[in-house]
Amino acid sequence: MTATSTASHRRKASADVPALGLDFGTTNTVAAVANADGRTDVLTFTQGAEVHGVFRSALCFFQKRVRPGVSENRIEAGPWGIERFAEDPQDCRFLQSFKTFAASKAFSDTVAQGKRYRFEDLLATFLKKLESHADTPIGEPRPRLVIGRPVTFAGADPDEALATARYRAGLEQLGFSSVDFVYEPVAAAYFYAQRLETSATILVADFGGGTSDFSIIRFHRHADGLTAEPLGASGVGIAGDTFDYRIIDNVISPRLGKGTRYRSFDKELDIPVHYFANFARWNHLALMKSAATLRELEDLANQSVDRSGLDRLIELLEDDLTWDVYRAVSHAKITLSREERAELKLHAGSIRIDATIARSDFERWIAQDLARIEASVDEALAKAAVKPASIDRVFLTGGSSYLPAIRHLFERRFGAARIETGDQLVSIAYGLALIGREKDLGSWRVDASAAA
Repeated sequence: MTATSTASHRRKASADVPALGLDFGTTNTVAAVANADGRTDVLTFTQGAEVHGVFRSALCFFQKRVRPGVSENRIEAGPWGIERFAEDPQDCRFLQSFKTFAASKAFSDTVAQGKRYRFEDLLATFLKKLESHADTPIGEPRPRLVIGRPVTFAGADPDEALATARYRAGLEQLGFSSVDFVYEPVAAAYFYAQRLETSATILVADFGGGTSDFSIIRFHRHADGLTAEPLGASGVGIAGDTFDYRIIDNVISPRLGKGTRYRSFDKELDIPVHYFANFARWNHLALMKSAATLRELEDLANQSVDRSGLDRLIELLEDDLTWDVYRAVSHAKITLSREERAELKLHAGSIRIDATIARSDFERWIAQDLARIEASVDEALAKAAVKPASIDRVFLTGGSSYLPAIRHLFERRFGAARIETGDQLVSIAYGLALIGREKDLGSWRVDASAAA
C-alpha cells in the first residue's frame, strides 16, 4: 500500500488463518495474535511475579559458568537480558535500539562472543528469545505474519529496500516464509477505527523510539462493515531516542568532558565532539567500548586541561555502566511528561551526577525536533490533499505521545476535542494482527519499493 493509494478495501475476516502482528520497535517490541475464533491477544511474558505485555528490544551476550573452569556463551533478551546485564555488566555485551541499524548501508555487522552478527542475525536472535519467553508459544505451522515498518526508517540516508530485505532474512530464520509489511501508523489507525460508529477521516501519529510516523486514512462505516481509503503518509527519523539524546547532550555529556580542552603541542583544542555524539545515542553507545576508542579517550585525558570529566566517561564505558545512564534519562523524561521539573540522578560506580531539569528547558532543547515533526505532519496533509479542519479524529500513540509538547502541537493544529490516545504501546501490534485476518491484504500491504 503506497501512501497515496486510493484503493478501498472492505473488511472481511479470514475464517481459518490465525495472524501474528509483530511491532518490532526501537525501544519495545509487542506481538499480538488474532485467532480463528475472533480473539486478539497480546503475547505475555511472565518474569517472576510480573507479567509483561511489552518486551524490551534489547540483547545481552554473556558467559555462564556451567562447571568449574568451564563457561558457555549465552544470550538473553528483553527484561531477562536487562536483568542479566544489571547483575554483572562487565561480563556482558549489551545492545539496545539496534532497529536503527536496519536501513543503514554503513552497518554490516557487529561482533559478540567472537561471532559476527549481521542485522538480520540480531533480529532473529532477539525474536527467538522473545518466543522462548512467551507464556503462549506461537507454534507450528507458523501463522500469517504481518510486521510493522516505519514510513521513514531512522538514519541519515536510510535504504528502505535494504531494511525490508534484512527483516525478511531474519524472519526466515524463524520459519516465516511469507511476510507482509504494513506501515506502523496504518496499523494503529486500523486498531483505532474499530471503535468508530460513523465514517471519519483519521490522522494517526505514531511516536516510536527511532521514528515518528503519520498516516491519514478515510474510514467509511457501512451496515456490513468498514472500508478504508488511505490518503497520505509521512515520517521523520526523530522520536524518543532523539529526546533522550537532548537530555544527555545538555545535562550529562558536559559532566563527562564535553566542552573541555586538551593540549596538543603548543595549542589548546576542544575535545572532539563525536565521542559525545556517539555516547548520547543508544545504538552507538554499545559500540563505543572498543580498545581503540578507550585508548583514544585515555590519550585525550592525559593531555586534557581538566581530565575529571573524561575519566568519568571512560569509567562509564569500561565498567559498562551505560544502563544506569539509560535509566536515569528515561526516568527524567517520564517525570517531565507529568511534572514541570525532574531530578536526574546518575549514581554509578564512583560517578555522581545530580541535576534538576525544567520542562521549559527540555522543550527548548527539542524545539527544532518538534518543528521537523510538525513539518512531517504538514507533508502528510499535503499528500492527502486535506486541510487540518477536514481531520475528524487524531489518534496519538507511542511512548512520546505522553509528552505535553507533543500533545500541545496537535491540540494547536487540530483542537483538543479531536485528540484521542489509548493503548499507546500495544495499538500497533493489535492493528497488525487484525489486518492479518483480512482475506486480501492488498490495500494494506506496503512493499520495499513503495515510496513514503
